[in-house]
Amino acid sequence: MAALEVSGRDDPRLDDPALLALILGPGGTGGAARLAFWQAATLGQAAPDPALERRLAGDILALMGRYPADRLAQLRGPMLSRAASALRADRRAANGPLDGAVEVSEWAHPFRGFFAVEVADLRHRRFAGGMTGPIRREMFVATDAVTVLPYDPLRDRVLLVEQFRAGPLARGEARPWLIEAVAGRIDAGETPEQAARREAAEEAGIALGALIPVADYYPSPGAMTEYLYSYVALADLPEGTGGLHGLESEGEDIRTHVIPFDQAMRWMAEGRLANAPLILSLFWLARERERLRGTARGL
Repeated sequence: MAALEVSGRDDPRLDDPALLALILGPGGTGGAARLAFWQAATLGQAAPDPALERRLAGDILALMGRYPADRLAQLRGPMLSRAASALRADRRAANGPLDGAVEVSEWAHPFRGFFAVEVADLRHRRFAGGMTGPIRREMFVATDAVTVLPYDPLRDRVLLVEQFRAGPLARGEARPWLIEAVAGRIDAGETPEQAARREAAEEAGIALGALIPVADYYPSPGAMTEYLYSYVALADLPEGTGGLHGLESEGEDIRTHVIPFDQAMRWMAEGRLANAPLILSLFWLARERERLRGTARGL
């Protein structure tokens, strides 16, 4: 224990008693090894806040013995973002039965990369009472993300982005380029609103005005953890706003389209917009468009 106390003094993160107890484990058994693994996997770098630090530590220690610490250190960014997503999920109002509603007998982590795959053997409570039999579920684990549809209410224009997408390629699309809303992952320590503004600057080179929430939702909850925060944003979209954008460091190659709202709706009707968050946002804008235009004109 003396060695742990010295390490604790050397690492200010361990001034948090809850974090220290989590790392040492029940009864402190194996605490020295757990502490060394956690410190190596985090490179000694602090998370943005204590709650996120604790969540990340739990995720790291759950992988001890399955992945080497240096591999998890390489994945620190995605793991931080997934931990932040889990904290947001904790704060979401729950629906359905609660206490003892799900019993997990085994939780495996067969793949860890920018995304992750997890496999759970479980039972859950039935609506008619009692529990189901054993069920195995495979889950694709992604971080929370934002989408934002920039809209100029004075010119009645929207900005759309077009880029290569790996999902359609894997599905078998011959031309895997999609037209979408601006979108991106929420970084750890960021709010969804901050992420929306950052992504608009990176993907479209524009500054957003007011952000208006459209919906927060799971786009495909049967197997994916991804949770989206979708917005429509007021923006100034004069002639010449479209162009080529994206972060070279992230391999982005993005073309923007600034088009009349009616043209966007025609594209959707023609099946050119095979992207659910964009379709959802356009339908929301169709409902709210006249109100937004009237407000912009001072009516």
